Amino acid sequence: MADRTPPLSVDELTRLVAAGEIDTVVLAFTDMQGRLAGKRFAARFFLDDALEHGTEGCNYLLAVDADMNTVGGYAMSSWERGYGDFALRGDTATLRRIPWNPGTAMLTADLSWHDGSPVVASPRQILRRQLDRLAERGWTAYAGTELEFMVFRNTYEQAWDSGYRGLTPANQYNVDYSILGTGRVEPLLRRIRNEMGAAGMTVESAKGECNLGQHEIAFRYDDALTTCDQHVIYKTGAKEIASQEDMALTFMAKYDEREGNSCHIHLSLRDEAGRPVLADDEGPYGMSKTMRHFLAGQIAAMRDFTLLYAPNINSYKRFRPGSFAPTAVAWGPDNRTCALRVIGHGQAHRFENRLPGGDVNPYLAVAGMVAAGLYGVEQELELPEVCTGNAYTGDAAHVPTSLRDAAELWEASPIARAAFGDEVVEHYLNMARVEQEAYDTAVTDWERFRSFERM
Repeated sequence: MADRTPPLSVDELTRLVAAGEIDTVVLAFTDMQGRLAGKRFAARFFLDDALEHGTEGCNYLLAVDADMNTVGGYAMSSWERGYGDFALRGDTATLRRIPWNPGTAMLTADLSWHDGSPVVASPRQILRRQLDRLAERGWTAYAGTELEFMVFRNTYEQAWDSGYRGLTPANQYNVDYSILGTGRVEPLLRRIRNEMGAAGMTVESAKGECNLGQHEIAFRYDDALTTCDQHVIYKTGAKEIASQEDMALTFMAKYDEREGNSCHIHLSLRDEAGRPVLADDEGPYGMSKTMRHFLAGQIAAMRDFTLLYAPNINSYKRFRPGSFAPTAVAWGPDNRTCALRVIGHGQAHRFENRLPGGDVNPYLAVAGMVAAGLYGVEQELELPEVCTGNAYTGDAAHVPTSLRDAAELWEASPIARAAFGDEVVEHYLNMARVEQEAYDTAVTDWERFRSFERM
């Protein structure tokens, strides 16, 4: 297993609290939508009580929609069951300072029921289960997530009050790799880079992207659980820092008709001796036999698991030909037109899943990639033909084009039920149905502009 040394030890936290440098501790878990939820504790009370015993939270936090409305259809939480509590218990390997909130530390929590059993539908537990399956083979997954976002020179409150119309992007033309373009927002990017570094993350770089005001900050890969923990903290922290700078940024998958916000996820495996499992210099495209099976599993399960990679109505707006977002369930060496891109050499040999957008829940997406790979290994699946050309114009299967289609594939998938269990499948199927119903009953600006006078 990977070494999960915490960025901040309990002893260090105790000293900082005694010295008055830390006065607040956030205990938080990640909800279905990939957001942090939890409580802020007075630091001394946290050390005396919550560190050992945890805290409670209403179990509806894993059974609401994006607007925090209580909705039906969830087995774990309902009016009939009384909306009781589950327990939040901190994982001390995640303890860290949160520099953008003065005097604050944070601890990531796992969820359990009062009898100590895990809440199996919680995103972090879903990933843990798949990582345990890898560990049975002596393998550890390493992952990196590449989150894109768009920056606006408006506050979140101004954006809300304007109905998200007429916002001013931080850049007014394509600044992909432009040093001048990133320089326009360097004070914001610098704060995010430096303060994420002070929170225990290893920042690699920042670069401009194609859409107006679009940027990406890259972090060094880590073991899969650590990467996902850091991913959700980074998303929350970046928004908080932007707000402090009287700006706003969004990770939504598709803000407008231009390029969407992606979240490419890189995955590799190592054995107990730290050797790469997926690499073989003598194999085709540097792939070991295990990698060929593992990648074939991604292809076989991708349509069934798209709900894990594209969880919202808006997610499916990204999948357009020629958009650098994939439409074909295809793989290729260093081919950005494919959903799966094989890259790297030796220890760095890996594959990249280009399907997820910036709205993805990383725990669910990485769990899906691990489960798909294990399916391919267990079934000894063979890879379909490599794509070395334009996958947009090829004859490979198409990724689902709507949340409704993805939910139907997920519901009917024997691969999903075998890997995750019926409880998890039904839980996230209901999430999709709730989202779809909310969209189906909404009247959009597009409809008003198109129909108010002219229809």
